[in-house]
Amino acid sequence: MQTEQGTQIRMLLRSGQLLHIGVGPSAKASSKPAVHLDATQMEKHQASTLGLVSAFAAIYLIWGSTYLGIRYAIETIPPLLMMAARHFTAGIVLYGWLRLRGTSAPKWSHWRNAAVAGGFFFLGSHGSLAWAEQKVPSGLAALLCATLPLWIVLLSNFMGSKRDLSGRVIAGLLLGFAGVAILIGPAAVESEHGLSLIGAATVLLGAFLWAAGTMYTQGAKLPASTTLSSAMQMVAGGIILFLVSLATGEGRQFHFFAVTLKSAMALAYLMVFGSLVAFTAFTWLHKVSSPTRNSTYAYVNPVVAVFLGWLLAGEAVGARTLIATAIILSGVALVNRAGHGSVHPRQEGRERRMVRVGEHQCSAAD
Repeated sequence: MQTEQGTQIRMLLRSGQLLHIGVGPSAKASSKPAVHLDATQMEKHQASTLGLVSAFAAIYLIWGSTYLGIRYAIETIPPLLMMAARHFTAGIVLYGWLRLRGTSAPKWSHWRNAAVAGGFFFLGSHGSLAWAEQKVPSGLAALLCATLPLWIVLLSNFMGSKRDLSGRVIAGLLLGFAGVAILIGPAAVESEHGLSLIGAATVLLGAFLWAAGTMYTQGAKLPASTTLSSAMQMVAGGIILFLVSLATGEGRQFHFFAVTLKSAMALAYLMVFGSLVAFTAFTWLHKVSSPTRNSTYAYVNPVVAVFLGWLLAGEAVGARTLIATAIILSGVALVNRAGHGSVHPRQEGRERRMVRVGEHQCSAAD
């Protein structure tokens, strides 16, 4: 028995989960060391392998498939209206569930800030993504969205709130944007079917706006519960999307009985799986897994999106796309690896909160 306890203690020490070893009042009698873990560390220790595999499969496969889901949904539903329905419905369901479980009601100032963030995230980023997918393949849109970490680094340094640019970060930025240039360069524009530069630029604008929203939320007062904050942003973003949809005339373009079963099923998939199931899995992973592991979705999602677009929608995947994919993801990997060890401790809590909210990737097609 003592050998087993010694082994467990050594394992906890190696993993960094051991907070305190001592002999308390009750421990003196039995001479057994007392091991104290906080709730989050205990949850990490007890997370099952099956649970971890299932959660990672959800954020890898579901979020990677949402780009194709958007393409199918907007075939017969106007893009902004589709995103409005998706995010408002998912947000109101999540918000209601949290309130029923006893989560405290947010303040009005929280709603105001959530509306601003929702405008950045869901109108500026997801709305532009959905509009752009009328003009560019879903796989290409996913690759362009993979530049999100690059925009965040640039904005963070421009606003002086994060870190200095190291050699590795600069190399990652250059690699990432070089991959974008290869992806949407002259060869792509002059190909048989051509590439919509407006569509590609709109996707990049959406990634930039998501990064800008991330920067905004670092200083905004939002609820302590990141899940509640995300639900509020989805609700507010959905309302803003709906209003802009009406203002741009999408209401006149929408005909309920013209919506195909494929578009309706795609929208339902985006609501239930993209915005609720995968997000719940991602939130749980932040309690039981490391940020480094959790961030791997940024590399896997574009690959899944490109593969599904090729397999199910007949989207062309040539040598240029494969080369650009490798270069973009290599650049993102360099930036992310450099960032894990260089974030100032005062920024860590706020950035962790925004990683959770940003979970809705432009990668964010979740």
